[in-house]
Amino acid sequence: MLVYTVELDVLLICRQSPAGFWQSVTGSLENNEQPLAAAQRELAEETGITEPVLDHGISRVFPIKPAWRKRYAPDVKENLEHEFSVQLPARCQVELDPTEHSDFCWLPMAEAITRVSSHTNRAALRQLWKTER
Repeated sequence: MLVYTVELDVLLICRQSPAGFWQSVTGSLENNEQPLAAAQRELAEETGITEPVLDHGISRVFPIKPAWRKRYAPDVKENLEHEFSVQLPARCQVELDPTEHSDFCWLPMAEAITRVSSHTNRAALRQLWKTER
């Protein structure tokens, strides 16, 4: 999920593991949970932000890299990612879960695109930048 301001500053969070992995807010569905509800829950859990989430109606399927496979059932080889965003009036303080994330930063969109570790995260940020400029 892309969290950004009206000035196009983007919130990125750094995972505890692997160290140095910068990303937007992410998460997984719980039993019988719909993607939009999961996005809203994950936003609050990972950042403390409770603003309403916008569903972009975009999803992507991509292969799970070997380094990440231990987080999934043995037969799961692909991930379905749904794209969401929330626009805030300005940068805000973020409350991280220290078991999941070690740091956060607000960056201008161009810098955020170069900082994120995931190619799908970069693609989503690029598309958002085209739309919002």
